[in-house]
Amino acid sequence: MIGLLQRVNTAHVRVDGETTGAIDQGLLVLVGVQQGDDEASAARLLERVLGYRVFPDERGRMNRTLRDLHGGLLLVPQFTLAADTRKGTRAGFSTAAPPDEGRRLFEHLLGLARQSHHPVAAGVFGADMQVSLVNDGPVTFWLES
Repeated sequence: MIGLLQRVNTAHVRVDGETTGAIDQGLLVLVGVQQGDDEASAARLLERVLGYRVFPDERGRMNRTLRDLHGGLLLVPQFTLAADTRKGTRAGFSTAAPPDEGRRLFEHLLGLARQSHHPVAAGVFGADMQVSLVNDGPVTFWLES
């Protein structure tokens, strides 16, 4: 499972003109589900996201976590993160989980997040989404579990 973390001052996602999720300071995480991912992959990714030190401490060093900050978490499913881009000029998606499995695991990740952190918001799996953010830093990390 892939998580592309972006430290944000604010972020929101809209579907059909309606906001489905919004946060203030925190993390926007684009989530890609790959073949072979399972519930343990989702739990491990969430643990890493919540515990990853991306926020500055009093000396300006990235030593604080989302938990420390009590910041927002916006999870957005992004199928294209699982693309194979090693050759050619068009991405292949043979490494991505099938849509039903991707949806199930994204919803599992979202459920785990809502049980262990607040606030949590989300995009909509399979929808055409418009994501807006103010990236803080910019600070962006690629995590895999």
